[in-house]
Amino acid sequence: MTKEERVREILARLDAEYGTDLACYLTHEDAWQLLVATILSAQCTDARVNEVTPGLFAKYDSVEKFAEAEIAELEQDIRSTGFYHNKAKNIKACARMLLDEYGGVVPSDIEELVKLPGVGRKTANVIRGNIFRIPSVVVDTHVGRLSRRLGLTKAEDPEKVEYDLMACIPEDHWILINLDLIALGRSICKSQKPRCGECFLADLCPYGKKCLK
Repeated sequence: MTKEERVREILARLDAEYGTDLACYLTHEDAWQLLVATILSAQCTDARVNEVTPGLFAKYDSVEKFAEAEIAELEQDIRSTGFYHNKAKNIKACARMLLDEYGGVVPSDIEELVKLPGVGRKTANVIRGNIFRIPSVVVDTHVGRLSRRLGLTKAEDPEKVEYDLMACIPEDHWILINLDLIALGRSICKSQKPRCGECFLADLCPYGKKCLK
């Protein structure tokens, strides 16, 4: 089986297992809310972020309110997501920049998005894929780990992993691959104790084959 054939089979099995709906794990109603939620999700679970954001977005119900927020108060509002000093600073600065340079509208261009405080390629691609439906590969810890185990990349750097996946995965699966690998990483292909014997991709996975020898 060639790598191209193996990738096609991996994607077919992921589609069969998880479907092809483009669902976002972070609760949001519009682009700026998803932007804030994604900044909060750094080194934090989506579940925890989703516990914090309903009250947060009720209190700060506009980009303007985030831009005008008192840092100390905002820090306490997001404290449970961890790294709250930097996150509060970045959220306030990001909101200020959105107002000053983009009329309060979240841009879709990746080069513009990564100019925003606290926004790297991962966050930018979350916005592009979920809000604007622009084919984008989001590389988080699950996606990086599973991509290496599946032999889709050897890279450790998330940006290199992103480009490796873009090179081998059809564009119509760029958004889906993130959702699918997160689901698989949370349920079966865990970091410390992967359950290769239960994995529907084990026969296609170099890491899984070694585990099952």
